Amino acid sequence: MPLIFITGGVRSGKSHFAEKAAVTHYQTEFTQAQRLIYIASGVALDREMEKRILRHQADRQAQDIEWLTIEAPYDIADTLHQLTDGDVVLWDCVTTWLTNAFYEGFDMGTPCVEQPGCLEEKIDSLKKVVETLLEKRVTFFIVSNELFDEPPYSSEEVELYRQMLGELHQWFVSIADEAYEINYGVVKKWK
Repeated sequence: MPLIFITGGVRSGKSHFAEKAAVTHYQTEFTQAQRLIYIASGVALDREMEKRILRHQADRQAQDIEWLTIEAPYDIADTLHQLTDGDVVLWDCVTTWLTNAFYEGFDMGTPCVEQPGCLEEKIDSLKKVVETLLEKRVTFFIVSNELFDEPPYSSEEVELYRQMLGELHQWFVSIADEAYEINYGVVKKWK
């Protein structure tokens, strides 16, 4: 089944575009599409993120179509048993998930980013999950943020994050059936 990768700047309209595309696909393929599923990676750790999550929830509720929301801030593999052939799945978003992965374990004193091999293991697991979902005949919309127009940071951790995100983006695009970039509400189809 198809994988559609959608990236763009912060508040560029990419989530709206992805939701609209997923709903359209769901309605078009309704005889085969089982459910419309939203995998949410956001965690409301501050007021800004809480507002963003509430806005996304309100946007989905206003669509007059039922979304099943699955919270998966750390491990996308936990969603596999909940998905079936024919589901239309939107995952929002890779950048939030990667941030969560970087700092998972922080409350225990050692975040993943400081544990040798931890991030690589999480990314390998993510890739296996994506491949499994595609084998399950799930239509998969993946949303991410484009962070590569920013100047380099002096922080090694931030640069590692950008490098890993860039590598993930390249991998997603390489296996995607379609790839879009949204900026200022303008959609550019790259693949």
